[in-house]
Amino acid sequence: MSTADFDLSRYDPRDPDPWLALYLDQGLPIAPEAKTALLRGNRSWSRRWLFPIVRPAVFAFFILVKILRGISPHHPNLNGALHRLIHWGLRNFASPDANMLILRHFHVGTELLAFIKANAGPVEVETMPLRPRTLKDLEDNVFLQHDLNIFNFIIQLNASLRAQGRDLAPVERPDFSMISDAPFELAPLPDGRLNFADVQTAIEAYTPLYALMLPRADFVRAAQSLQLDETIAIYIGKILGTDYHMSFVKNGHPMVPLSTLTAGHRLMMHGLDCEAFHGWLRLLKARQAQGLGLDPRNPIGG
Repeated sequence: MSTADFDLSRYDPRDPDPWLALYLDQGLPIAPEAKTALLRGNRSWSRRWLFPIVRPAVFAFFILVKILRGISPHHPNLNGALHRLIHWGLRNFASPDANMLILRHFHVGTELLAFIKANAGPVEVETMPLRPRTLKDLEDNVFLQHDLNIFNFIIQLNASLRAQGRDLAPVERPDFSMISDAPFELAPLPDGRLNFADVQTAIEAYTPLYALMLPRADFVRAAQSLQLDETIAIYIGKILGTDYHMSFVKNGHPMVPLSTLTAGHRLMMHGLDCEAFHGWLRLLKARQAQGLGLDPRNPIGG
């Protein structure tokens, strides 16, 4: 992916570009293609102008949806229509960067759960790997299945560990085989005149529709899943024997749930957390392949 928008030759100390600073910063080990796409969306006119205009209207609509769902928590249940609507909106209005970030999120989540399972010892865990390559693939219940995967994983993993009277523990040589080194293989994404919306604007617009078209229990579960980043980070920490990566977590522990009205923002934070976890495991995989120790104090050196 082009990095022309973050050209160091244009750097002016009298007027430093904040997005260039974040692009060059190596504090979070995020894949270059994901980092470039996110920052390019942040500096887009959609994020700077459309997002502030859309957000108040979306918030007001969200309040109305919550009232309606309080009256009718189970109906309507339009899961199929929701996924088709998401596909239609992303195909016609979301930017290629936004669509790439959304599609790759499911690959990242699949690999994070696979890492924990592979290094947990003999456990009985069954989830559905999600590897959408096209926007059309999202219609196959991908968003709802993503939420089901994480809760089912936590329940089944811990039930299995409890039945064996043990917990996750440091692994002498962790298995990183499921962590992808290269960018995920995605089909060409729409790039028409109307494909302008950045990922945060798209997510903010879709969140109340998610609440409207799914039963209340499904939406609440989806919102709560956004705070499970810390839970997953703890599992990874037990396996690696380090809490270094816990500094990446900014979404808060789910035992103190946040309001569903903030779900749009927390979904963005969830995506950032997952990208950081995945990038960190990718760095450790590279160290292991080079015969280096998995020392978080020196993640890339010898």
